Amino acid sequence: MYAAIVFLPLLGSAIAGLFGRIIGARASELVTTVLLFVSAVLSCYVFYDVALNGNGAIVRLMPWITSGDFEADWTIRVDSLTAVMLVVVTVVSSLVHLYSIGYMHEDPSRPRFFSYLSLFTFAMLMLVTSNNFLQMFFGWEGVGLASYLLIGFWYEKPSANAAAMKAFVVNRVGDFGFALGIFGVFFIFHSLDFDTVFKAAPAMVGHTFQFGSWQVDTLTTLCLLLFVGAMGKSAQIGLHTWLPDAMEGPTPVSALIHAATMVTAGVFLVCRCSPLFEHAPAALEFVTFIGATTAFFAATVGLFQNDIKRVIAYSTCSQLGYMFAAAGVSAYGNAMFHLFTHAFFKALLFLSAGAVIHSLHHEQDMRKMGGLWKTIPITCTVMWIGNLALAGIPPLAGS
Repeated sequence: MYAAIVFLPLLGSAIAGLFGRIIGARASELVTTVLLFVSAVLSCYVFYDVALNGNGAIVRLMPWITSGDFEADWTIRVDSLTAVMLVVVTVVSSLVHLYSIGYMHEDPSRPRFFSYLSLFTFAMLMLVTSNNFLQMFFGWEGVGLASYLLIGFWYEKPSANAAAMKAFVVNRVGDFGFALGIFGVFFIFHSLDFDTVFKAAPAMVGHTFQFGSWQVDTLTTLCLLLFVGAMGKSAQIGLHTWLPDAMEGPTPVSALIHAATMVTAGVFLVCRCSPLFEHAPAALEFVTFIGATTAFFAATVGLFQNDIKRVIAYSTCSQLGYMFAAAGVSAYGNAMFHLFTHAFFKALLFLSAGAVIHSLHHEQDMRKMGGLWKTIPITCTVMWIGNLALAGIPPLAGS
């Protein structure tokens, strides 16, 4: 069952991508969407079984990479943290697939689009179910590649091409830090397995290494390098520039990237590596500072935007800052709770914005919008719900 959750989206992506011309656009839509909904239903059962009943599992699928003394298996790790992410990724992705059937109905390249969406979902599931840093890195890079393909889906538009390239390049900066962190973890602990590394972390407290004329704390350095990767994926200040430009892709892509998948990967990384960060208080202070600064900065910039999708994008950037600030003060449960609730109301806002843009003949300037309650009352109502959740109005679980 665990393997089915991860690999059903890959199966859908392969069918739509390789046989889309043969089976047609309609069949490609149905196959990918149905497989995602099956994966979502299984994820909800896993959430009940694991997160609520405490029945976690580690499933070894196959030997993956063996080189000298180094071994890495393809393993599915299912614990409470994974169970939460499985629900977020599969449920939001399945709803985005369903929404895309109507939103993209005039596009001739629908099989390619749905193939990319499912590939994106598979890469994210590979990331969140990983049991070692290497598998996580492959999923991490898969998410980056799929985001490049989706943001640049309308490749005839120069702006979409530029936005896709910008997202790819900026994320490579963060990924370089993440890769250095993984190399450092293997060099220090001689393993990339999470359990092995986390158990050995307390013994490394106080260990330093010589860097030029300075003695640098080992665990702090490793955590900071890993956090650089998280900053890139989660668009924290300094590496945030790709996020607003990613709006050049179709609206369903914005919902998937900004709500449930790519941007939450950084928060997930910090929470997963919490046993390391807890022994590096200086790194946690840096995480808190970056998160709080991003929350204030992005919210302020968002106030001066006119494009409805860019406003929601900066809002996402700000909310991710809150999550990192929570993780930085060791409130990992609060960070994951906000990640969970934010994914759903932010997806609602993006998809509602797409409906508004569609009804206004692709107008995205909010200054030219008005009287929508009369023309699209249902969309207006659900957008109010999303906005109230974002504002943290009780009983909605927003900020």
